[in-house]
Amino acid sequence: MPHRPYIIDQMISAKSIAAKIENLAREIEQEFQGTDKLVVVGLLRGSFVFIADLVRELDLPVEVDFLEASSYGDGMESSREVRIFKDLRGAIEGRDVLVVEDIIDTGHTLAHVHDYLETKHPACLKSIALLDKPARREVDYRASWTGFEIPDEFVVGYGIDFAQRNRNLPYIGKVRFTDEDG
Repeated sequence: MPHRPYIIDQMISAKSIAAKIENLAREIEQEFQGTDKLVVVGLLRGSFVFIADLVRELDLPVEVDFLEASSYGDGMESSREVRIFKDLRGAIEGRDVLVVEDIIDTGHTLAHVHDYLETKHPACLKSIALLDKPARREVDYRASWTGFEIPDEFVVGYGIDFAQRNRNLPYIGKVRFTDEDG
């Protein structure tokens, strides 16, 4: 399926993202000080860059696991039906868990994942999202930590894709279609 032509306008620089992650890591360390091992769960695929940078900043014993859940497919709009494609490999019962998400949009995915992981009885379950788009929220869910609040724009980069493209950009950019007026 051919894509409409688009360009990407930078919204958040790689340098700003790195500085924010450093600050967030210090807050997470304070929250989980004394933990014997923090299980950091990345939501695939969009969070893979964020989780890699975040865990390298954490001065805590860390275990990394992944869960793949989506409500998007290849589209630009959430289907609101959250599907889990890949479950955790390890057990989280009685463990401290931090879920890492790229972006909270409608809130359906992270709320569903949170409820799902609660059934596995973690000792503590917190979440972090690099981006928060509150204008689109349909579910009353707030991450424990967020990096940047952004307006209602379709964004790519730093692991976030548009139909599996642009994940490799080192910054967050806004998609602007070139066939639109204005």
